Amino acid sequence: MSQPNESEIIYVDITSGVPQKNKPTPGTIIKHVLLFIATFASVAVMGGVFFVGHTAGAESITDLVLWEGVLFAFLLLLFLGVHEFGHYFAAVYHRVSASLPYFIPLPLVSPIGTLGAVIKIKERINDTIKLYDIGISGPLAGFVVALGILLYGFATLPGPEFLNNFEQHEEIVDYVLQHGSFPEDPIAPEGSELIFFGETLLYTAIASFYDNAPPMWEMYHYPFLLAGWLGLFFTALNLMPVGQLDGGHILYALIGFKRHQMVARAFFGLVVTFAGFALLPLLDALSARFIGSGFSFGWILWALLSFGVFRKAYFGHQGWTLWVWLISLAVNTVIWNLTGDTSFGSGYGVWVMFTLFILYFVKIEHPPVYYEQELDPVRKVLGWLTMLIFILCISPTPIFIQ
Repeated sequence: MSQPNESEIIYVDITSGVPQKNKPTPGTIIKHVLLFIATFASVAVMGGVFFVGHTAGAESITDLVLWEGVLFAFLLLLFLGVHEFGHYFAAVYHRVSASLPYFIPLPLVSPIGTLGAVIKIKERINDTIKLYDIGISGPLAGFVVALGILLYGFATLPGPEFLNNFEQHEEIVDYVLQHGSFPEDPIAPEGSELIFFGETLLYTAIASFYDNAPPMWEMYHYPFLLAGWLGLFFTALNLMPVGQLDGGHILYALIGFKRHQMVARAFFGLVVTFAGFALLPLLDALSARFIGSGFSFGWILWALLSFGVFRKAYFGHQGWTLWVWLISLAVNTVIWNLTGDTSFGSGYGVWVMFTLFILYFVKIEHPPVYYEQELDPVRKVLGWLTMLIFILCISPTPIFIQ
């Protein structure tokens, strides 16, 4: 006889006979702790080597990881942990079976060493109150932590001499000392590449209060600024109003199934349009290289590819497929021709990944719940505030290399 797995175990209070949920076994706790430790080590190493580690005078990876990499890992995992435990404790409160947070280490593949963290809801949520509470608790808790990290980072910004801790930054330091501010255009050695983090409404508004705020092509050397920016951006990604993401749960509870379906489908059209800004120039360049210049086979290929994406996403619904496809393709074509710059779409590449992630994993439409209940005024206000947080913290071009 096979043994039940963790998701099949039901704990019963022998004094009352009431099933008890969310009582992890010691083995389960050890597994989650080991994943956390592995993720912490992965983030510390990757963050220290590629972003915050002091490269000037470093003789080994250990010099890069200690202490800047460890600090960055602590800050980022503090945000991730608070976010996921916000979901978990809301599930415990509503007696919905859920796993402990799974931290996901991804060294070498992810530049920050992790794909984040998730919890697994082990049963269907039957009403919108539970759906809303579990969905909103993570983003709100994580947002508070990420915002606090960011504000502390700005309040304690070191002087320009801080950048002397990194190789080939002497010219930038001299410029700041001479002019009292960072240069408008990046200063970098000939042939080198710079990492740009996209500006968001909230980050830019906060940075405007600090004269010594580093530009977005230097921000990633500062552990508190980088961890805070990532926390706010990850919060925004989770608040995308589609499928099984937190934003999908919240918006579904706010406006119901039918209206959410329309918003989610329209939002997916925007995501694919952003992906087109990256793929259309790339496909055109490839077609010109292998077929020759002139008529754009790359444009035709993107038109066919995007049509197939919309058709699959909208389950073959002709009206939605045709109209969203035409609008998206028209926007891509107009912007592409107006810019005339092959590097324009480099910052939008991440939306290709988001398109596939939504299409194949979280889906566009939220599955209906059995009982759609009216939210009370406090929940409605907090729900719309989280939608505002999404707008304030999202960036069309989050990370790109120039």
